[in-house]
Amino acid sequence: MLKKSENDRLPLARKKIVIIGGTAGIGLSAAKAFVRRGAKVVSVGRDPVNNEHAENELAGSGLIFPGDAMQAGTAAEAIELCIRAWGGFDGLYHVAGGSGRKMGDGPLHEITPEGWQHTLNLNLTSVMFSNQAAVRAFLREKRGGTILNMGSVLADAPASHYFATHAYAAAKAAIIGFSKSIAAYYSAHNIRVNVIAPGLVATPMAQRAAGDAEIMHFIQTKQPLGGGRIADPSDLDGAACYFMSDLSRFTTGQVLSVDGGWALSDGQLQSRND
Repeated sequence: MLKKSENDRLPLARKKIVIIGGTAGIGLSAAKAFVRRGAKVVSVGRDPVNNEHAENELAGSGLIFPGDAMQAGTAAEAIELCIRAWGGFDGLYHVAGGSGRKMGDGPLHEITPEGWQHTLNLNLTSVMFSNQAAVRAFLREKRGGTILNMGSVLADAPASHYFATHAYAAAKAAIIGFSKSIAAYYSAHNIRVNVIAPGLVATPMAQRAAGDAEIMHFIQTKQPLGGGRIADPSDLDGAACYFMSDLSRFTTGQVLSVDGGWALSDGQLQSRND
């Protein structure tokens, strides 16, 4: 019987990973999953309460870097911390983003200039900043690396009746084009860039939907896996671990939907007259 190597048992052994938006929700779940599989992480977050909680959760194998993903230098500083503290930098997972609904995102005829710009800054400009910092670090070290960006099923599978935030959809669609473009350009440097596109996940952004009985009725048929439910952040961990590990060493420029069947399902609308 063949013995398993450390890398077989722990696919992220010795990996040093920076997670932008890594102190709550999807990012924190991923950070814990990475650590369990042998990685050292630096988790970036801007909320002090979340940061303190994440620090306790990751004690020993994870560091917290307080910062705002929308600021140009945040990712670069977090990567430098990763290099100093853990002795290297192998991958970036960009999770940070969110709804701009309260700022003025929504259906096109209702979008405000402020809502549009805020939503793009939060979901797209922040990705450019973090990916640029990661690529610069990889090129400097001349050893390649991996980037995983957070998309959304809404980029190409809209559900207009309940989820009409057109600036958000535009930003997430742009992330796919951006990621594929840089994946092509930097592939000769052994830099891989991929995207996860989730459906509705139990995060603070999903509270509006989770508290609406009509929307939840829709989700039962729109995300039919698991009995028809909102995803748990941990449902994305397996895909994230794959992309951040050497298991995906020959994979770049790909978009993986982790959406419970959203993109394949019609979703049954509840009559407003019921």
